[in-house]
Amino acid sequence: MLIYIADDHPIFRSGLKFLLENSFNEVTVEQFDNGEQVIDAVKMKVPDFVIADIDMPEKNGLEVCEILSKDKYTCKIIILTMYNDLEMLKLAFFNGAKGYLVKDNTSEELVDCINFVMEGKSYVAKSIREQQQLYDNSDMNKVYIAELLNSLTRTELKTLKLVAQKLSSKEIADLLFVSVKSVENYRSRICKKLNLDARNNSLILWVMDNKTIIDGIK
Repeated sequence: MLIYIADDHPIFRSGLKFLLENSFNEVTVEQFDNGEQVIDAVKMKVPDFVIADIDMPEKNGLEVCEILSKDKYTCKIIILTMYNDLEMLKLAFFNGAKGYLVKDNTSEELVDCINFVMEGKSYVAKSIREQQQLYDNSDMNKVYIAELLNSLTRTELKTLKLVAQKLSSKEIADLLFVSVKSVENYRSRICKKLNLDARNNSLILWVMDNKTIIDGIK
């Protein structure tokens, strides 16, 4: 098994390497201190796993996820971070991660996480599983969301569905034969109608929470 670790703290990386080498047979662990380095390494030789921090120089962990997933590399990506919150978790899985661990509990959960992911399952840190359950949609919430979606124009609905497919504003503009500025305007209007704030990731987070409903739009 080949594992790449991407983290800009060398002592932390060394601790992970020691843990992995003592937990698995026939494992090779290679270390990188920024996102760009690990992406280049994957292009040369695809590992079984990439374990990446979110906050790194060059490319952060979410960008590493997005690039490797979009280019269809077979390695499984595990995010290992200090962020113990649902929004970052959702962004990580939206961008292609298969596991999400919080650094405070790394030694306890990393081996379990790798074993889960090897079996084709996803793994979420124990400390935030309970929080994740709070975001499950109730039937009443689905009715409310349906009402909000009814306020969108046909073009706005098309844009929303394309956002749910992880397409960028440029890719959406090309598919709709409009300018990128027009797409940004559509997104802005959608946010306003859905009562979302102006944060950059607000629409993506909303789409992730409600993807089942969006996929059902004809």
